[in-house]
Amino acid sequence: MAIILTESEAKALLQKVLSYSKADECEVNLLGEERGNLRYARNEVSTSGSLINKNLVVQSAFGKKVGVATIDEFDDASLEKVVRRSEELAQLAPENPEYVGVLGPQQYMKSNGFFDSTATVTPDKRAEAVDKSLQLSRAAKLTAAGFLEDQYGYNAMMNSKGLFAYYPSTNVNFTLTVRTPDSKGSGYVARGYSDVSKLDTAAATQIAMQKAQGSAEARAIEPGKYTVILEPTAAVVLLENIFYNMDARSADEGRSYFSKSGGKSRLGDKIVDERVTIYSDPANADLPASPWSGDGRPQEKTMWIEKGVVKNLSYSRYWAQKQGKKAVPNPNNIIMTGGTASLEDMIKSTQRGILVTKLWYIREVDPQTILLTGLTRDGTFYIENGKIKFPVKNFRFNESPVIMLNNLETLGKPERVLSTESNQSYLIPPMKIREFTFTSLSDAV
Repeated sequence: MAIILTESEAKALLQKVLSYSKADECEVNLLGEERGNLRYARNEVSTSGSLINKNLVVQSAFGKKVGVATIDEFDDASLEKVVRRSEELAQLAPENPEYVGVLGPQQYMKSNGFFDSTATVTPDKRAEAVDKSLQLSRAAKLTAAGFLEDQYGYNAMMNSKGLFAYYPSTNVNFTLTVRTPDSKGSGYVARGYSDVSKLDTAAATQIAMQKAQGSAEARAIEPGKYTVILEPTAAVVLLENIFYNMDARSADEGRSYFSKSGGKSRLGDKIVDERVTIYSDPANADLPASPWSGDGRPQEKTMWIEKGVVKNLSYSRYWAQKQGKKAVPNPNNIIMTGGTASLEDMIKSTQRGILVTKLWYIREVDPQTILLTGLTRDGTFYIENGKIKFPVKNFRFNESPVIMLNNLETLGKPERVLSTESNQSYLIPPMKIREFTFTSLSDAV
């Protein structure tokens, strides 16, 4: 059987699996994908790999007793076996008081996240893209280490109440670190797209090379509060900690920043600068996503923070029923609106500040305030009188992205960016922030 199934083929397979079910309710999820990758280090390709994956997850329920079984064999006997196994596990399981049953048929919006250009990438095309990067780093006598991975596949689900969903998608991620021969300078770049034709490995490599060459001979300056310009790669690893916290249950139960005293949440509260609007939209052409969530609920365009005000929190179906609210699923893409300023405009308007190109090793210090700590890396630069003057040694920071978005000065144009922490893609603008807190110096490059 083919790894990548069409919608009609996936539907036929799922119908067959459901035909074996004897449970009160049954839900079946199907995944098929092919991945290819090329890794290089010290200006030489080190590994070339591929992965083919196809698996089936069956969830059976008898009342509120639920069991789940998984299999990657697809002959009829194996399909029936995995259904029986899920039913056996369900009969052995204690009742789940939060089980709310499966959904009936749903209507989903259209979203195009599948591109033939990415689905047809061959090892030769992968090698050609990496070769463009290696030629540049070798010619400049710099050392490059990178990873290129492309993926195409689909997710499908069907349940015993007649719900069916199918979504094909493609993705390509490219990450690269370039260092000077003495390892005193380092530059990084990350790119992620649904359509591989948008990936320019040569242009991305030139950016990493410029940062590497420019960050050598970094000088130490005193930590403290500075105006910072955060490139999207740096900003996103802080902002996604806000996104992760936008859960109604943890807010209602007093366990997150979005909690208020008296068992209330911050829904309706203005928490950040009015220029901040954050939303999700599966149909966004630059960041397409599945129009359905993991439990089959439709994904819609949803405002999470609009003009600084919390407009929505995500609700599981159980918690929504308990609270009498709409069951809003977790977003599967995030877009932050921005302004029109370029990175160069932000630098020119800065009398004294620091350009941060990457943050890493992000750790939570205080969940109630989303206070985070981490380090700058791969190119940090001092700005004076509207110009980059010299590279500076890296810092450790302690900052909350909520406080950061209240100290907002300028927003640039959003761009698709790959998070170095979660490997997820977002649309995030560069941003200029005042009074960003650096607490100590770091010798790391």
